[in-house]
Amino acid sequence: MMSSRGFTRRKFLGSTAAAALAAPIAISRAALGGETKAAAGDRITLGFIGMGTMNRGHLQHFLGQGDAQVLAVCDVDATRREHAKKTVEERYGGGYKGCAASGDYHAVLARRDIDAVVIATPDHWHTAVLLEACKAKKDIYCEKPLTLTIEEAKLAIDAVRKHDIVFQTGSQQRSDAEFRTACELVRSGRIGKLKTIYANVGGPSKWCDLPEESMEPGLDWDRWLGPAPMRPYNSTLSPRGIHGHFPAWRNYREYSGGMMTDWGAHHFDIAQWGLGADDSGPVQIIPPDDPQAQSGVRWVYANGVELIHGGPRGVRFEGSDGVVNVDRGWLTSEPESILKTPLGDGDVRLYKSPGHQRDWMNCIRSRKRPICDVEIGARSVTVCHLGNLAYWNRRKLAWDPKNWRFPGDDEANKWIGRERRAGYGLPEI
Repeated sequence: MMSSRGFTRRKFLGSTAAAALAAPIAISRAALGGETKAAAGDRITLGFIGMGTMNRGHLQHFLGQGDAQVLAVCDVDATRREHAKKTVEERYGGGYKGCAASGDYHAVLARRDIDAVVIATPDHWHTAVLLEACKAKKDIYCEKPLTLTIEEAKLAIDAVRKHDIVFQTGSQQRSDAEFRTACELVRSGRIGKLKTIYANVGGPSKWCDLPEESMEPGLDWDRWLGPAPMRPYNSTLSPRGIHGHFPAWRNYREYSGGMMTDWGAHHFDIAQWGLGADDSGPVQIIPPDDPQAQSGVRWVYANGVELIHGGPRGVRFEGSDGVVNVDRGWLTSEPESILKTPLGDGDVRLYKSPGHQRDWMNCIRSRKRPICDVEIGARSVTVCHLGNLAYWNRRKLAWDPKNWRFPGDDEANKWIGRERRAGYGLPEI
């Protein structure tokens, strides 16, 4: 059954003129998933913003879903957006020419026939796009790490709640059985009293020092930089042509938080899940004693549990009676009996996702919150940001997760946000 809110595309098709405009979007049954194809008015219509490696993967996934239809793609690089447009139109076949391609995400958000958007821009663009998408009443799948700053994380929550958006953060490990089982075991007390969590991710980002290169034709470089400071083009930041790797803009502070936010948004997210801290966070952050160290930051929670940056692979939960280790496709325990003993009726059972993208699609219809709702993504990326601030400034920090402030610390509170380049301020929510 459709939600009371309904899909904007269905409303859009209600007029004769709109129906005429929509006529070219007829798509073959095979292109939309054969017998699983939904009726036109029941398909969730999608726009894609940022067509690098990550969103090209998402695009291929959603093109294979019978209850979804891609209507628009957007990228500041003409080569990438035209490639994405061609991918959509070739996949749907039959001479289909109904996929719009734009260099400005506002053109996607302005379309009344688009229900939801998938955002996979570089991190420094996430917040502006998702805030505008909330105002346009589009449901949102946004890649992790969710924001560039702590201030943006809180704004993301406020905007999603204000505009009643179904929001999925792309921290897909929550949809994997190994991570869910690990957190169920920990929260059910199978390792006794939880004491320490280790999360093995890379280090913080640094200021960009890349040399100038000749400009890539067809790239709107000013718009790629957006709120970040103006600097010369370098292909490390925005690779030339269609590439198959994840660009290294994530290594630089202007655009991201390094592996601390990139992998941290995965593994620290699982630590938060195992802690039951999805609506909270640490209360103290302690940098390592070595001023040159790139690992060893400690986050202390109100219950005394410490999260430590480093350790063995993946995430390691240590308790008074045992250990659970988890990573992608890998789950072990010490002793082995912890894993071998099935969970009982009285044990904690966590949200079981049917798949990260499918969970989002299902929730668009039900209007329920997905497994990695905006506050989960915002709280987890804040753990990452707090760790980076401890590394960058090399001093202890007290944190109030309820009020999103460093209590009594005027200097640290200046680090919550960041100056943005003129013309690229954050929109009001």
